Formats: sequence, C-alpha cells, structure tokens
Amino acid sequence: MRIIAGTAGSLQLQVPKNLTRPTTDRVREALFSSLGPKIEGAKVLDLFAGSGALGIESLSRGAKTANFVESSNDACRVVAENLVKAGLEGGTVQHRDVFGFLSSLSLADSFDLIFADPPYARDEATSTQITQLLSSKTLRQSLSPDGLFIIESFAKAPLPDSLLWEVAKEKIYGKTRVSFLVPKS
Repeated sequence: MRIIAGTAGSLQLQVPKNLTRPTTDRVREALFSSLGPKIEGAKVLDLFAGSGALGIESLSRGAKTANFVESSNDACRVVAENLVKAGLEGGTVQHRDVFGFLSSLSLADSFDLIFADPPYARDEATSTQITQLLSSKTLRQSLSPDGLFIIESFAKAPLPDSLLWEVAKEKIYGKTRVSFLVPKS
C-alpha cells in the first residue's frame, strides 16, 4: 500500500498486522480524485484509522490537519510511524474507541472531511457500528457546513437509513461501497 499523490506520493505505508482490510490504492485513488480541491487546507477526521492511509493521503494532498482515531495500539503505532516516514505535519493520533472519542467532541470541533472505515457490516455487531455512526448527532454537528462524511462499507450490505444523513453520491469498487454523505436539511 502506498500514498497515491501529493508531497509524499509513492511512499510505501506500513499496515498493522491485525488489519485485514486496508482501503486499496484503487479505491483511495478514485475517492481522492472525486474530492479534488476539497482537500486543500481541509481539517480531516479519520475514524477507524487502521494504517492511517486516508488521513495521510489527505495530508499529502494539502490538508491542513488530520486527526486519526483508532482503538488498536498496534495500528496507532503504525499511523505514527507512517506520519514520520512521510514527513507530514498536522497529524494527531488518538488511541481511543471511536464512539468514546465522538462523545468527547465539543461544539467547537469542526472537520471539513470525515472518513470512516469501520469493520464491514457482514454481521450484526459490525452493522451496529455503522448504524451508530449514522445516528451520532455529535458527528453530524462536527462536520463543517460544506463538509463531507465519507463512509466505507461492504458493497453487498445496503447502508442503513439515517435521519441525519443523506447520500450525495455512492460508488462501488469490488467489495467496497464508498458513500459520500451530507447532513439532511
């Protein structure tokens, strides 16, 4: 796995040993291609960060900051090492449960891009995580007015309905569904 473009383009990233499904280069390339200039100067939140590929790609392409939230010790270490290896500034690694982190956000916390790559909803337990994200009022409040919430999920499992979010765009790449969400009016 590598950084696709930007100041750290082509740099190989480490992947945590316990991470079985990092976002592929192909999916990240398509995702960031569709985001285009929204990345420049953005404040990014990378939930379920894993290797940190989404947030690191954002920093490489000109994001101002990236906050990585991950509950795995090993993954947090890998994200920190990947940031140092890439020579990127503006990254903060939070070793926390995603939902604990969200409950600690204040109204002053605002992000332009929020990425979430939770374990794919192949069973009830992981489906619950996606449903929790889609019903988190704190998450919705932390998105800047013109921001995007981008969530990855298992392509064969439909994204649950949400009272807070609507799908602006959706793409499927093999087994991965990428949904671009905006707050409902």
